Amino acid sequence: MIRSSARRTMRVALSQVRALAARVAAVALPNRCALCGNLSHTMICVACDAAYWNEARLRCGVCAIPLGIGQPRSYRPRGARAGAGSAAAYRCDACRAAPPPFDATLALADYRAPLDGLARGLKFHRQLALGTEFAARLARLIDDTPGASGFDLVAPVPLSHRRLVARGYNQAWAIARPLARRLGVRADAALLARIADTAPQSRLDRHARRDNVIAAFAVTGGVAGRHVALVDDVMTSGATLAAAAHALKATGAARVTNLVALRTARD
Repeated sequence: MIRSSARRTMRVALSQVRALAARVAAVALPNRCALCGNLSHTMICVACDAAYWNEARLRCGVCAIPLGIGQPRSYRPRGARAGAGSAAAYRCDACRAAPPPFDATLALADYRAPLDGLARGLKFHRQLALGTEFAARLARLIDDTPGASGFDLVAPVPLSHRRLVARGYNQAWAIARPLARRLGVRADAALLARIADTAPQSRLDRHARRDNVIAAFAVTGGVAGRHVALVDDVMTSGATLAAAAHALKATGAARVTNLVALRTARD
């Protein structure tokens, strides 16, 4: 028993030493910026961070679609303060006419060059550190957005079993796990199950995307009365997230907020 306890203590100590060594190396040894390739102590260098991430985009608070400059006041719901940073301060025409199953969406930036390369690197090239980068930026965005908190669970949009086996990982989980840790909220990789092996959404038009995933998800855990944060790498039409939110709401979720790294500028 004493030897077993000593071995556990040694393993913990070695783990802590390795983690410290990794942090020291990250500070002392420069990497290459994931966008421009120049040497950088951070994954995204200071110049690229200023050039591509600090955009002040007015977005729909429900679906995060970018709204045009100088949108009329009708985009702001009655009672919302002018200039409020609330996640639901503005709504696009589509979300006002036919509200989707989810309640809000936060997106870091538009899906555009060169940021789209980060999403592809995470999704197709196993650059999992980009998931942690997206998570850190989403956590800061949540902190900076009044009303965008209070999550009870963080869950990734799941892949089908076939696609998960082929890829070896779920890129949404690579974001959701470190994000939940930063938020101090429980993450559940299995909260949603993909019960239909659907065709890739990128190959379909908007209406086909909706029909493709309309009954693709099942909820495997308790969500009654809870605020669930749904995490994905890219949001295009929103059909996948809407289908997942529909399943969560049907099993009692009180609120569903999408947290996505990048959002296409048009559905």
